[in-house]
Amino acid sequence: MSNHNTFLIKGADLVGAGRQDLLIKDGVLAEVGKAAPKGATVVDADGLVALPGLVDLHTHLREPGREDAETVSTGSAAAAAGGFAAVLAMANTNPVTDTAEAAERVHDLGRACGLVDVQPVGAVSKGLAGESLAELGLMARSRAGVRVFSDDGKCVHDARLMRRALEYVKAFGGVVSQHAQEPRLADGAACCHEGELSGRLGLPGWPGVAEDVIVARDIMLARHTGSRLHIAHVSTAGSVEVIRWAKAQGIAVTAEVTPHHLMLSTSRLDGYDPTYKVNPPLRPDEDIEQLRKALADGTIDAVATDHAPHARHDKEHAFAEAAFGMLGLEQALQVVNTVMVQPGLMTWQQVADAMSVRPAQIAGLAGHGRPLEVGEPANLTLIDPSATVEIDGTQSHSLSRNNPWHGEKLIGQVQATFLRGRATLLDQEVITA
Repeated sequence: MSNHNTFLIKGADLVGAGRQDLLIKDGVLAEVGKAAPKGATVVDADGLVALPGLVDLHTHLREPGREDAETVSTGSAAAAAGGFAAVLAMANTNPVTDTAEAAERVHDLGRACGLVDVQPVGAVSKGLAGESLAELGLMARSRAGVRVFSDDGKCVHDARLMRRALEYVKAFGGVVSQHAQEPRLADGAACCHEGELSGRLGLPGWPGVAEDVIVARDIMLARHTGSRLHIAHVSTAGSVEVIRWAKAQGIAVTAEVTPHHLMLSTSRLDGYDPTYKVNPPLRPDEDIEQLRKALADGTIDAVATDHAPHARHDKEHAFAEAAFGMLGLEQALQVVNTVMVQPGLMTWQQVADAMSVRPAQIAGLAGHGRPLEVGEPANLTLIDPSATVEIDGTQSHSLSRNNPWHGEKLIGQVQATFLRGRATLLDQEVITA
């Protein structure tokens, strides 16, 4: 009879550094390369790459409040299917995660599900209203141990409030993650990159400079306060330029890019398909090229999905009226393999850094992003890097179907995910407790 907690992974390519056997026992990586104990489940990993379990800095799980679009349970299943061992759940739920009690509720729902570690992100401002600070200290001291704060979906556009947030979180090593969108340059109606296409389609323009100016302002505030700033979903070449400068100055700024901003360009909007309506919007090819370069050279620290599920009745509208956002968890690693690894822009070690090591460090998740070495927590992902998969958006673990990858041919297939030694995905099948 097999032991459900003991696995021998045979012949995996460890972060692209060479083939080895991995023994998972009692939740940790045991002696690598030793024979399997009696009753161990043997996983044939010939041709597969082993990565530390992925960490997503930016996930919308919608619970509480919008369980018709996603729940912690369905979102966790989508995360496990995508190779993730931990996700950060954004605060724009209903009620907003702006109190210790709200943060603990999300934390506890994640633990009860057990497929991934769900770490709540706290709101920066009460009710995401951008007027007064939320309970940052109480959320940090709560059972949820919140360390990342964001009004994502909305920009903290008041410079004084942003400065106060940065000063406040410094005391406990927190970080403020900013949705960079100057509302006077790109208001709530803005939904298409400002340029020839937005004019031709008659859609309200969202100029890249509306992102760039907030990134620049907040970097100077981070320098002034000596606090940590994280830039969510970077989408412009201008932002990359400013972040690169800031890092050269030693300013404590980190940044993420989404899979969709690495692959999909403004041209997708030609058919007015609301699946491609996202905030910040898809950008032109010249921005995509700079985002890829910045991820490859480490200017952008992390890939984060901005997984944003929506019920059909919120997406199936005319483009200008449809909800912003698209799914990302299940295809993120496939997209990165397709556009970064296969063309030779990144190695698997760099992917491990951008999708596990650095996100775990930014979020303060001590047990994640660890090397695949003896004694380390057995959080890992196995991917077949050469499989070509045509994505069927109707076959998602998410409750929602706003999948921008439907019909795309992507390279790579996640085969297995382990969370502290428990298989949450095996042979592409999600395994609930």
